[in-house]
Amino acid sequence: MVIGSTRPTRICGGIATWVRDRLHQDSDLGCELVDLAEIALPFLDEPVKAAAQQYEHEHTRAWSELVQGYHGFLFVFPQYNWGYPGVLKNALDYLYREWHDRPASLLTYGTRGGGKAAEQFISVLHGLHMRVLDTHIEAVVTDQDLGPDGQLRDLDRTLRPYRARLRKIGEELAEALSGRE
Repeated sequence: MVIGSTRPTRICGGIATWVRDRLHQDSDLGCELVDLAEIALPFLDEPVKAAAQQYEHEHTRAWSELVQGYHGFLFVFPQYNWGYPGVLKNALDYLYREWHDRPASLLTYGTRGGGKAAEQFISVLHGLHMRVLDTHIEAVVTDQDLGPDGQLRDLDRTLRPYRARLRKIGEELAEALSGRE
């Protein structure tokens, strides 16, 4: 599960942790959090296009190895100005073949649910030849859901309405991965 925001006051990590915990409760999927803030990739600095897999930098080789270690992905990210975070696009663009044929879904969130970010993101996933699942989540997170510190007042109350869709994502991911070792 990729945490697709690095903003210091982000709520993305809490949402991703909630999603991981629910998937562990509702399915047999093994989920790990991959935090782009911890990965800390610089702005794309490889001189050769990713499809060639001629990585000059150690951070790219490490990122490639990490991504290759997973069979599928659930991306969790906010909608910013009707798009998705640049740090997530940067992380995707570092690689190409490593994403091929990996099943993927997403949970995006925003005051209107993040549908515009989801559209853009799904288009990029198709360009990377990922197997985009049918189900994804566009979670509405309003200002009323946030406390004075900018964090969610009640994570479970805010996200509980999406639990059935999350179960469906878990089922689709499990089915997509059933033929893989």
